[in-house]
Amino acid sequence: FGPGLRCCQRVFSWIPVLIITSVVLWSYYAYVFELCLFTLTNTLEKVVYLLVFHVCFVMFSWTYWKSIFTPPASPCKKFQLSYSDKQRYEMEERPDAQKQILVEIAKKLPIFTRAQSGAIRFCDRCQVLKPDRCHHCSVCETCVLKMDHHCPWVNNCVGFSNYKFFLLFLSYSMLYCIFIAATVFQYFLKFWSGDLPNRPAKFHVLFLMFVALMFFVSLMFLFGYHCWLVAKNRSTLEAFSAPVFLSGPDRNGFNVGIRKNLQQVFGEERRLWFIPVFTRLLTLYYHFLLSNVHVSQGNGHYFPLKNRSSESQNPLLANEDMWEESDDGSEEGSLGELF
Repeated sequence: FGPGLRCCQRVFSWIPVLIITSVVLWSYYAYVFELCLFTLTNTLEKVVYLLVFHVCFVMFSWTYWKSIFTPPASPCKKFQLSYSDKQRYEMEERPDAQKQILVEIAKKLPIFTRAQSGAIRFCDRCQVLKPDRCHHCSVCETCVLKMDHHCPWVNNCVGFSNYKFFLLFLSYSMLYCIFIAATVFQYFLKFWSGDLPNRPAKFHVLFLMFVALMFFVSLMFLFGYHCWLVAKNRSTLEAFSAPVFLSGPDRNGFNVGIRKNLQQVFGEERRLWFIPVFTRLLTLYYHFLLSNVHVSQGNGHYFPLKNRSSESQNPLLANEDMWEESDDGSEEGSLGELF
């Protein structure tokens, strides 16, 4: 019964995505065929509308696809308990002793946040020490790096691997809606006042106007909220519950300035900010491996802190080879383990 129930949950979880897809496909038909091809008479206007519309449609579809099908990044093997540590942890019955075991293991990792109780954050289900800003998603059944939230409209966890895609999806959705509303408005008035013949196009144009405005207003508030989160370098989870450091809770613990906050999400190449490609991972690890210093913009497992003095308390940063080397001694191993 358990596997069958989970299978049904997975099937039903695609319903919001199918609703959005159906609305978008209908809007494509209504705009391209009913408005541009069947209603517009000016050839130049028709060509311009179709050209700009398809650019918006392609960017919207591309970002939506990337938001849905980019798998959430999980902690690499460095954060998993070794066989000996796992045995030692499970055989120990005293909670205080278990916490001390996790503290000893965490000294070798770039972990600076704690649970509300002050203990090392550990996921019993995934058997990993949680990196900073990592949380377990009960829907995806995995720990997600820099988890923001689980979004039913993309049927995916929004986190380190796809947060940029999600923000671009919101922005291009707004652009798609506002372009439709702006270009349809004059024909909406003509159909409403009876200046154009009462054809099936009338109802498509009327609904296009209402749907575009409705979605734009709702997306505007959501996009504005996430822009505020990016400027403050917070996730949605951190906005509701401040991350806890050795010095105590601090909502601004990861806030390193607007410019660097933006770079953590969109990358250092501004030319690629508005393109839904992952611009951070390879660049960050390239600098990390060549310069032999910890990554300045965050790599999903480590993020620079506002209070830099707390970093010096972690012996990892005094001997960074402990973090660079993989289990087989090769530097490249950590790059492949990120996914």
